[in-house]
Amino acid sequence: MTRRAFPGIAAALFWLAVWQVVSMLVDQVLLVPAPLVVLATLFDLVKTPTFWAVTGSSLLRMGIGFVAGVVAGCAAAVLTTRFRTADALLSPALRVVRAAPVASFIIVALVWIPTGRLPAFIAFLMVVPVVWDNMAAGLQRQDAALLEMASVFRLGWWQTMVRIRIPSLLPFFTTACTTGMGLAWKSGVAAEVISRPELSIGGQLQDAKVYLATPEVFAWTITAVALSIALERVLRLATSRVNLRVAGAGAAPSVSRERGSVADAGV
Repeated sequence: MTRRAFPGIAAALFWLAVWQVVSMLVDQVLLVPAPLVVLATLFDLVKTPTFWAVTGSSLLRMGIGFVAGVVAGCAAAVLTTRFRTADALLSPALRVVRAAPVASFIIVALVWIPTGRLPAFIAFLMVVPVVWDNMAAGLQRQDAALLEMASVFRLGWWQTMVRIRIPSLLPFFTTACTTGMGLAWKSGVAAEVISRPELSIGGQLQDAKVYLATPEVFAWTITAVALSIALERVLRLATSRVNLRVAGAGAAPSVSRERGSVADAGV
């Protein structure tokens, strides 16, 4: 464990040293504050109730947008892979959303959506195309032979879903969620910077910039990055455990079913 962590620790120390050297060369706190100054500012922020209210509110906004985006993306994937009309209508719009700059959607959405709801909407908008693309690919690549076998053995809709469809889709779902989480967080914070809703990381960043509190800008940036990494790791851990449980639950019945079919054939 220590050997695996050593390269990451060494890289972190290297970039901290570079940061310190640049700060010493510039010698202006307003431009490049030293790492220890930023760390002290971050500790001061963590001690305040406002810090936890701000981070909690931002997490709630992005969480709502992320979950809604995952649900909508999965639904869009099912519709576009099963119905040509839905594919003709939805696919171009989803590709446009995926290709367009986030700032464009933020500025346009500000006209119709209240500032408090804008970050969640932008997070939702960025997640939907990612989930749709991955889940549609997973649905199109499902093993036709396994599905035919399920039909021959009359497993039924539910058993086919649990034993074949869901296990084959889980890798695509995991990739979609981990990628979508990062996009939801970054785009949501960017929306907060522009819309400046009450109790938001983006709003705190904008306020710190306006008041030339550069150490606070760095401290809130570190907070946003740390939360993004933590969310991604938690999501990866959760999806890996779900993958193991589904694989274990699906493998045992499949083996027993196969043995039963062989026995029936012998009789």
